[in-house]
Amino acid sequence: MIAYTKQPIKRRLGPVISFGLAALGMIYLSYSLPRLLPGDFVTAMYSSSHVTLTAEQEAELRAYYTEEPGFGSYLLKLARLDWGYSYAFLTPVSELFFSALPWTLLLLGTANILSMLIGFVTGVEAAWRRESPFEKGMVGGMTILEGIPEISTGIILLVVFAFHLQWFPAAGADTAYAEASISARLATIGHHLVLPLVTLVLAYFPGNFLLTRNSMMMVIKAPFINTAKAKGLPARRIRYAHAARNALLPLVTRFGLRLAFMITGALVVEKIYSYPGLGMLLINAIQARDLPVIQAVVLFSSLIVLTIILLLEFVYRIIDPRIEHAH
Repeated sequence: MIAYTKQPIKRRLGPVISFGLAALGMIYLSYSLPRLLPGDFVTAMYSSSHVTLTAEQEAELRAYYTEEPGFGSYLLKLARLDWGYSYAFLTPVSELFFSALPWTLLLLGTANILSMLIGFVTGVEAAWRRESPFEKGMVGGMTILEGIPEISTGIILLVVFAFHLQWFPAAGADTAYAEASISARLATIGHHLVLPLVTLVLAYFPGNFLLTRNSMMMVIKAPFINTAKAKGLPARRIRYAHAARNALLPLVTRFGLRLAFMITGALVVEKIYSYPGLGMLLINAIQARDLPVIQAVVLFSSLIVLTIILLLEFVYRIIDPRIEHAH
């Protein structure tokens, strides 16, 4: 009995221990990898400017900005929640990070939820109507759409709807210096969000559809589906309560990983539309060789990845209890 009760505890502690070890590894990598970038802040800032530095001034600036605090000092600062100051923006890194984070969460969260819901429903319906014109047309269309990169979709939408038709703004997430009511500001934010959101939904939706459809095609051949039909259950209930639920696991994995990789996932789109999220912040920091900002974005993005993967481990067991028993 004692051995039986200890086993589930070990199973639950395993992912947590792995998370802790991976987090320590990412803390070290966030400290060491940005320092391997060629060049430094002084070169990036003054090489293309009209300011001419003497050799003495350049040496003093380089000594100040390339000062090595050491990994131990870096850990102590993280423990004190001190992320340092941005070289380029002369602002606390935490302020820059948390001002950009909501925009990325808004864009990526909305795009992932919409593409998952649409892809899940259409994938289930296409698999249930296999060999029908609807299923064949959707599979063909989604296969083509899956092969179009985000950068191509983004540029086409930008040129057509922002530059040519001028229906939507070409850049930004809000109207600068505008004083308006809450409802008017929300409408403005939504107006700016449309093009980057549609770009990401078109990028994510085909994969979600194809994954759901393929999972459903395997599930509907299972014996328990025939049993549900033999019991005379309504087709809609069989389709969603029995079949779709068992096909949901791969889609949850994809959804979690899409959220986890929110920096790289939106980096191209944020650059195209100059959307002020974490991806744009990281690009600007890399161009300026702003080490404190690069370290913060890399570290906390990595911790977000690890946290979502850890949460997925427990969500799997809720969706499909067989995983718990399989262990």
